[in-house]
Amino acid sequence: MVIIDGLLWLLKNILIINILLAILLVFFERRNPSTTWAWLMILLFVPILGFFLYLFLGQDLRKKKVFAVKEEDDRLERMINQQEKVLSRKDIEISYPNIRKSKDLIYLHLVSHNALFTTDNSVEIFNEGNDKFDKMIEDIKNAKKFIHMEYYIIRSDWLGKRIIELLARKASEGVEVRVLYDGMGCIRLSKRFFDPLVEAGGKISCFFPPFLPYINVRINYRNHRKICIIDGQTAYVGGINIGKEYLGLSKKMGYWRDTHLRIQGGAVDYLELRFLLDWRFSTKEPYVIKDKYFPVKESIGYTGIQIVSSGPDSKWSSIKNGYLKMINLAKKRIYIHTPYFIPDDSLLEALKLAALSGVDVRIIIPNKPDHLFVYWASLSYVGELIQAGVKCYTYEKGFLHSKMILVDDVISTVGTANFDIRSFKMNFEVNAFIYDKVINSQLQEQFMKDIADSKEITKAIYENRAFGIKFKESISRLLSPML
Repeated sequence: MVIIDGLLWLLKNILIINILLAILLVFFERRNPSTTWAWLMILLFVPILGFFLYLFLGQDLRKKKVFAVKEEDDRLERMINQQEKVLSRKDIEISYPNIRKSKDLIYLHLVSHNALFTTDNSVEIFNEGNDKFDKMIEDIKNAKKFIHMEYYIIRSDWLGKRIIELLARKASEGVEVRVLYDGMGCIRLSKRFFDPLVEAGGKISCFFPPFLPYINVRINYRNHRKICIIDGQTAYVGGINIGKEYLGLSKKMGYWRDTHLRIQGGAVDYLELRFLLDWRFSTKEPYVIKDKYFPVKESIGYTGIQIVSSGPDSKWSSIKNGYLKMINLAKKRIYIHTPYFIPDDSLLEALKLAALSGVDVRIIIPNKPDHLFVYWASLSYVGELIQAGVKCYTYEKGFLHSKMILVDDVISTVGTANFDIRSFKMNFEVNAFIYDKVINSQLQEQFMKDIADSKEITKAIYENRAFGIKFKESISRLLSPML
């Protein structure tokens, strides 16, 4: 009886706490209504599980000091930005006529994110991990001054060990090496894994480390960025983390289709700036700005690029706003790659409107899930778009992890942000917005190859799906604001 009374007391108090949390959600937190409803249902209908889920996943830390942009961060951004002339709409049109139709998007990123528009870049596209790592390893071997890496996932497999051993060798040669990794993405990674690098003089830092092993109340906020900057001359950004599965060597996922960029030119400075800001936040070290981080660059290309990042510390959802603006600018086509497709209402309606207006809208998602609820939620949103004339496909050759959007003949974006609410609001992300016909054409050519390796979800197929699938989609969509 004592045990039963104790359990009843515990349940009663958890119910009271859940009701208080529900009141907090409704009256004090300015959340999206769909997110509020999802949490209310979980707190009230599964009280014990709901309490712990809210403890780890439901806290909105975005306005708390943990994400406050430091004053010196602002000073650093201003210092870098002062090296460039502030561009106006007219300046863009005169100096770079190829992107006349894109000037509103460029201006949006300039005003809302201080994303400077650089036009002296060259870009190399990698469509799978093997090519990316071959080139990146070559660049690391040739590094003379510094190597700065920031990755969501670093595996302790043979590829991860090879990268760390190479970085340790460069550190022993006197090259400055820093590695920033995410506490959630690398939750199974022992700090001892980095010992060879640290012993050689390299530095490491964990972004939002767990307080206890496998316990992290900030689990909802992840540094999802994947960037590498070498000597301030070359930078990598895209969807490929460090691990053998990204080479297509996972038995479960098979061939891994992704998109990653190698950039040289002025845009490299802004990826380096992103790294320095994240390193400062993670380590709390004072800034040490060195000329070697921002070297003078020879003009080796003509591709226009803006580096745009967003996260819980951002005033605006800059990447999401960029996606929305791209969709609204489209006249001919919108092609989207994403492993997770959970748009908010504004993006969903924009895609419908584009398709109903005659724009060729196509979306490719994976045919196999690595996160079940996200997969079923994605299918529910895809089904809604099919009714409006959007062509949707599942990638059949392996697993699609690419995060890419291209619009018409000039604008495209590649980076770390998925087409989902998590990437727009909770993750720290970074994308390259590219204004170039050649790059757009190359991405478009690869997209059509991916279409050939995909299966279309026709209206008939979607409408005739089994009841069990419909049920899974409905439940997953209800929970989608929290996924």
